[in-house]
Amino acid sequence: MPYDSTDREIMRFLQGDIPLASRPYKNLAERLELSEEEIVLRVSKLREKGFLRRMGAVLRHRQAGFAVNAMVAWKLENEEEADRAGKIMAGYKEISHCYIREVPPDFDYSVFSMIHVKNEERLAEIIEEISLRTGIGKYIIIRSSRELKKESMQYFTPEGEG
Repeated sequence: MPYDSTDREIMRFLQGDIPLASRPYKNLAERLELSEEEIVLRVSKLREKGFLRRMGAVLRHRQAGFAVNAMVAWKLENEEEADRAGKIMAGYKEISHCYIREVPPDFDYSVFSMIHVKNEERLAEIIEEISLRTGIGKYIIIRSSRELKKESMQYFTPEGEG
């Protein structure tokens, strides 16, 4: 196994809300009977091995004033353009997610980008810029009508993985 039970406990801790404290690993280290330095070292190794991509704060975009968001599905003329277009889209700070997806044959929009902005004008600007820069003229704007669930995925739970 590429990680042990201690690493699993550390990953379980990291996928949750980390305390806003000067020593966020202190309680975890005490519980695992390790030093805080050992926790930091193990986190570094988990990242080096590719288990952790990044660590960051989760911004509650609506509370922060980013009241407008939309998933835009883009229709490519040919699939060879997907990587180039995706890299252009991923370069926008307003885009949180950018995916190439397998889609049903009757839905030809295979590149998806999730855009978060403060107003409708900026949303329209970004969509127009992306369309011009990528050469993709056909797209569908998919808006959320209501949020039913939004939380980070929990890969390691007390009940087991998954």
